[in-house]
Amino acid sequence: MEDKIENTFRELIASLQVARLYPQWHPQFKMAVEKAHAALTDALKDRQELVIGIVGEEIAFEKEIFFSLSAMSKPMIAYLKERGIEKIAFYQGIQSEELSKFVAFLTTPKDEIQQQLQEEFSLPGIKNIAVGKIKVSGSSVIKEKAMEAINYLSVYENSLDKVTHAAEALLNQEEISPLALRFTMADIMENLLGRHQDFLNLAAVKRYDVRTFIHILNVSILSMFFSSRLGFDKEEIIDMGIAGLFHDIGKLYISKKIIQKPEKLTEEEFSAMKSHVIIGAEVLLKYADGLGILPAVVSFEHHLKYNQTGYPKLSFSVKPHIASLIVCICDVYDALSQRRGYKRDYPPEMIYELMLKEKGTTFDPELLEEFFKVTGVWPVGTIVSLSDARVAVVREENEDDIFSPKVEIIIPKEQKEIIDLRLLKERLKIERSLNPLTEGKAYLPLI
Repeated sequence: MEDKIENTFRELIASLQVARLYPQWHPQFKMAVEKAHAALTDALKDRQELVIGIVGEEIAFEKEIFFSLSAMSKPMIAYLKERGIEKIAFYQGIQSEELSKFVAFLTTPKDEIQQQLQEEFSLPGIKNIAVGKIKVSGSSVIKEKAMEAINYLSVYENSLDKVTHAAEALLNQEEISPLALRFTMADIMENLLGRHQDFLNLAAVKRYDVRTFIHILNVSILSMFFSSRLGFDKEEIIDMGIAGLFHDIGKLYISKKIIQKPEKLTEEEFSAMKSHVIIGAEVLLKYADGLGILPAVVSFEHHLKYNQTGYPKLSFSVKPHIASLIVCICDVYDALSQRRGYKRDYPPEMIYELMLKEKGTTFDPELLEEFFKVTGVWPVGTIVSLSDARVAVVREENEDDIFSPKVEIIIPKEQKEIIDLRLLKERLKIERSLNPLTEGKAYLPLI
């Protein structure tokens, strides 16, 4: 019986993963649900109900703990627990249509699920499935909020580990799993996109390293975040994330001494460095069957520039793909945002000015404007000094006035309040940002 339960949970996990990538009408979704339904029906042949629980970080059925299954299912266990789900009960007679609706329901935003879940929950049209909700007492709310910051960093580090393996596989010309990679991108899209600035801050003190790939993950996150705000659909956003992830893969074939050289590159070294776009495209073309053609296109074009004056030099005129133009913006923005051993790190206002100078040349003018509407001149989380000498932290952007975000006063402490600078810009404005690694460090505990 345990084998049937384990197989059932494996198929349920697979169907939920597929549902996070494809809509209900898609053949892949239907196939995954049918397989899960067949496994459930088989497990329910000789019993009225089947209750699968999550105990701590483990999957349990009756008195049996499935340790090996739990180990490989940790992301999905975390996914369910985030939605307040600690047990799922399936009853004999469950129909495929019910399971399809239920799996689709689980892919809705976690806040919506938590609002609908009660002690025991069932959806309209679903009579043979019930879900148990984890109760959150008032006293545990603070702890839950405190754990949230730890959880998102854990997701980031886990994603970093997965993309490292994927990139290393490409470097070694090994096989990769396109579906597993899309699952990783879906995890990032669901859990990380709203906190993109946190990851820029997290990576700010880390140098480029072939083993960590921090820059390419940040560019991937930024590219997905930006494309989601531009209105791309779910599958296009995931495609964008994969293209952003591998945009610089060719650089990893070039000598690290050249990539990190503090002095000006020689003509020969610069020529070798520029070749990374062609090397990357050639590598990614070998994986086109699984990853599609977009990663190779972006690798080839992301330094071409909007006006085609970049590299590689082409013998014909062609406008870069919109994905290449998006990744180009995110690539430069992240590079300027990060502290490097061979260059200074720039404050946000200087990054804006530097990128604005390249509007219409390196960057698509409309896309660049939209990008800074999303990120603002001073991104959310930036510590700033105001014109009246108070210190604040940026809490929300105003897309119609990127120089006047909503800020929270943190110094003086007794004047703590939220201020919309757009409403007060005639008499109050941001003077400059405070580097969280130096002069702004003392204010970090107050954020």
